[in-house]
Amino acid sequence: MSIDKLDQLIFVGLNGYAAALDRDTGEIVWSNNQMKSGYVTLMLDGDRLIVSTNGYLYCLEPLTGEILWPNPMTGYGVGAPTSLVSTRGQSSQTVIEQAAAQIAAQQAAAASASAS
Repeated sequence: MSIDKLDQLIFVGLNGYAAALDRDTGEIVWSNNQMKSGYVTLMLDGDRLIVSTNGYLYCLEPLTGEILWPNPMTGYGVGAPTSLVSTRGQSSQTVIEQAAAQIAAQQAAAASASAS
């Protein structure tokens, strides 16, 4: 299966794997198990998927799962979970707030249409 748009993908990290799923079907588009095993933290940073696991960082191409670069973060230790922040990426709280605003707008539009 080939998807060429980021907004069609849902990213999942577990047990050393990073994967992308089709948001409409749930089908696995790609899966990458080349990283160190353990708890996986993900952040979509614009056109890059940043993955952290067991003290290692990886930059993946989000449409294919290809590793663009690894960084062992030598000397920084290991552990989970990892915090990832970027001016391009979005925290889960930002995404939740955007989804809530979209739902509220849809409900307001539906209420306005039914009142007419």
